Amino acid sequence: MLNFTCTQVYCPDPLISELHSPLSTLGFIDDRARGFLETAGFTDVESLLLWYPRRYEDRRQFSGFPTAPCDDAVCLLAKVVDCEMKHVGPRRRYFEATILPIDEGALDQPIGCRWFNMPYMSKVFAVDQEVVLYGKPKWSGRRLVIDHPDYEIVEDGDSAEADIHLRRIVPVYRLKDGLHQKAIRAAIYRLLDQLDPGVVPDFLRKPAEGSPFAGMSRYKAMQAIHFPESMEDRQLGRDYLALEEFFGLQLNMLRRKHAYAAQNGTSHCGKGELLAKFQASLPFSLTNAQLRAIEDVREGLNSIRPMNRLLQGDVGSGKTFVAMAAALLVVEAGFQAAIMAPTQILAEQHYLVFQKHLKPLGIRLRLHTGSRKEDGSMPLFDGSGIDADPQIIIGTHALLYDDAQLSNLGLAVIDEQHKFGVSQRSRLINKGITPDVLVMTATPIPRTLTMTVYGDLEVSVLDELPAGRGKIVTAVREEPDPKKVTAFLRQHLAEGRQAYLVYPLVEESEKLADVRAVTKEFEEWSERLAPLKCGILHGRMSGDEKDAVMARFRSREVQVLVATTVIEVGVDVPNANIMIIYHADRFGLAQLHQLRGRIGRGEHDSYCVLVCDGKNPEAIAKLKVLEETRDGFRIAEADLRLRGPGELLGTAQSGVAGLRLGDLVADARLVKVSRDLASEVLDVDPDLKSPDYLHLRTLLDNRSEGVELS
Repeated sequence: MLNFTCTQVYCPDPLISELHSPLSTLGFIDDRARGFLETAGFTDVESLLLWYPRRYEDRRQFSGFPTAPCDDAVCLLAKVVDCEMKHVGPRRRYFEATILPIDEGALDQPIGCRWFNMPYMSKVFAVDQEVVLYGKPKWSGRRLVIDHPDYEIVEDGDSAEADIHLRRIVPVYRLKDGLHQKAIRAAIYRLLDQLDPGVVPDFLRKPAEGSPFAGMSRYKAMQAIHFPESMEDRQLGRDYLALEEFFGLQLNMLRRKHAYAAQNGTSHCGKGELLAKFQASLPFSLTNAQLRAIEDVREGLNSIRPMNRLLQGDVGSGKTFVAMAAALLVVEAGFQAAIMAPTQILAEQHYLVFQKHLKPLGIRLRLHTGSRKEDGSMPLFDGSGIDADPQIIIGTHALLYDDAQLSNLGLAVIDEQHKFGVSQRSRLINKGITPDVLVMTATPIPRTLTMTVYGDLEVSVLDELPAGRGKIVTAVREEPDPKKVTAFLRQHLAEGRQAYLVYPLVEESEKLADVRAVTKEFEEWSERLAPLKCGILHGRMSGDEKDAVMARFRSREVQVLVATTVIEVGVDVPNANIMIIYHADRFGLAQLHQLRGRIGRGEHDSYCVLVCDGKNPEAIAKLKVLEETRDGFRIAEADLRLRGPGELLGTAQSGVAGLRLGDLVADARLVKVSRDLASEVLDVDPDLKSPDYLHLRTLLDNRSEGVELS
């Protein structure tokens, strides 16, 4: 790591009067330092201000010198009394700096600070240096050591320099591309000192008296988050800036919603005669939740303003039947409906279900999927049962590459919508003239995330499961005996049932030597369960190969499917009632819940076994959540806390990866406040044309890579 500092002796520049001033205009950063900052991506004043600290060290009073291991990291002011390169075996080396308190006493014991495989550290430390170190002491033999502590060398300098790095609550920043902690800290400190507060725009209205933010401004919040006077001060600044982030998201989202609602389109809703015939033909009754969702959809289709609705339902809640009802209303009105699914398996599953229930009603269906060749082209091929002039077209991304079939699009249904990119969703929708849009997801989404990420959609929730489903027993097991697992499987397979065995890898990996893979395990299970038949399914197989395996599994020619998570969506085999997921701790809770949703779809009781090695207590505690509940919303809340929204929804689609400070779980109150503030602004000026609101366009520009929805 290169050590450089900002110029320590300098003449104060005039106040900085432009947030986009390049770093070259800042006289307190020398050319060498500026070069490293620019290489790291800092190009102007604002980019530095928005690089928030990752943690803080209270250097007003340092920790007492430890005499035993500590559960928490300690911050020490010490002197170096020895430096030495040491060896562990013939090849592995480490550098060790031995430290003592500056005012050492007779009873003080030295601590060794070690850096492994970092020989250049010998050029950083020297005997008699004063250093600040942050790390967790532990025993190594009979002495205390701290491995790879954060460090800073206390250099001689003027008192102003010391005031930046010592005797205060000190910010600690993430470092990249050769940056040194003291350099970026000093640059931001002096930047705030010389920045004209008037050029930092306040996007939020002035907080009222009695508000927690009374007297706060964006400039003051910047000061508080970078160089707080107290941790309470830091929290207030952080909350203010997080509220601002949420406000930008909500303003962007609600403007989209207003703009979409202001469009004039066409009613795509028939009288409902086809829908009535469809419901009468079903051998079961739709749930009350499905009926409510169908009414929501009917109302949206009937309006001349285009519908933009999210249908959110747990696995097995019956979203497909709501989509069928929507498609029938559109077809009866003389328009086409398109259903786009993210995988060929799911598209074909939809096609089979639609064909089973809608062919008797005389509806013309078409399946449309594709495969990419090496040259990058996407030649299309059609599935079986081709109808001329189809009324409902079901397919994958292939739908995006053929204009002829979608000549009269009235409804676009996008299933598992978070698995599609923004441009893909838009491309399908743009094939019609203001078609109605229904997006569906089987990932239950916590309310705070729905409000933030899907705020421009109306939402219908399927919160009931159809009657007649068997219960699912879920159990966490630590490395069960393969013989017992085999006996368990044989017992249920002998009763005519089927099973899924899920693994995280397709092939064995040297980097993940302890993680089992589908290809190897398929061979072993085929031997253990002979003469019963096993099939293999993973993402590297061609579409035709996947189809053939799934056809054999559905027809019960194959009793056990050894697979990766490719079965997560679109596999509907009611006779399959067993799922064993190996290395379950490697998956997120929401994904495990999706996988579990492949069983419990028939009348038989089902069993989901989550297998892990038992070495990580936190992983076991996580998996226990699935033992306790099938409530997808509760599981999603837990997954959101553990993994964050980018993991839960897919970062590219969620649009919340740009949140620097906001936490969608912990900041639920701020999300609600931000939505109210955004609504108040847009109620007064929907287009933000008033001079009082023109500055908010800057905030929207800053969110240009934020939430992107169809």
